[in-house]
Amino acid sequence: MESTPEWASQPCIMGIDEAGRGPVLGPMVYGCLYCPLSYQSSLASLHFADSKTLKEEKREELYESLKLDKSLGWAVDVIGPRELSAKMLAINKINLNEISHNSAMGLIKQVLDMGVLLTEVYLDTVGDPEKYRIKLSERFSSIKFVVSKKADSLYPVVSGASIVAKVTRDRALREWLVEETGENINRNFGSGYPGDPETKAWLEKHKHSVFGFPSLVRFSWGTCTTHLKSEVEVAWESDEADENDNGNSSRKRQAKLSKFGFTTCESRSEEIESSGKGRCKFFQARKIQQITQF
Repeated sequence: MESTPEWASQPCIMGIDEAGRGPVLGPMVYGCLYCPLSYQSSLASLHFADSKTLKEEKREELYESLKLDKSLGWAVDVIGPRELSAKMLAINKINLNEISHNSAMGLIKQVLDMGVLLTEVYLDTVGDPEKYRIKLSERFSSIKFVVSKKADSLYPVVSGASIVAKVTRDRALREWLVEETGENINRNFGSGYPGDPETKAWLEKHKHSVFGFPSLVRFSWGTCTTHLKSEVEVAWESDEADENDNGNSSRKRQAKLSKFGFTTCESRSEEIESSGKGRCKFFQARKIQQITQF
């Protein structure tokens, strides 16, 4: 819901919850639901509940009904598996709790920027509830925060946010555009949770000995590390060695890479390689291009 609702100037409450924090496949989705404080008592009559306790058909039904309710607003933040893994494996690592906190605060800011007068926000805790509440209060001092365990079962506004997040993630997985089209990837990956035998079998079937897993997979998860223990080790040039080359590092690196790359002379084979024709399907599927200038 992007347009500012008519009731935005009234005191409003918001609930925030996530879906897909634990799975090794697909995105993590944060969802929020907000409405006028005066509408809070009516939320119970909408029969929202923790999305994990509802069947998929019921979640879809509730999701469609809340979208039609003019007294409700909602928004989502979809964090893809690549983004999750990149942040968690970066030099300056961002752990999953911090990613979650940033997503929740991003949703709050998004709704405030729309002109909605948020006065109360309810959240399912990530980490210590009191520390999380203090962190939120320092960022948004005009808002009262209630952070608790099982908030999606205690507060209907959080239950509604849970449904928004869960349905969005389920649809994202169903409609996921598989980039690795040449890899014959199937969608029989089960629940996506690391302990699911069907998920583990899917990971084993779709791993690559050098390049790892398809883009649907959160390769920073420990489950993936276990699957890749016996695969090919890739050795990278030392950054420290480059720093000690006193300006010659670029030429030396180029010379070294050329030994393992493609010939730099003009040839028919290079034209074919540059065009992408005749290349390994793995490179074609991932749109990996030849680099000749570093």
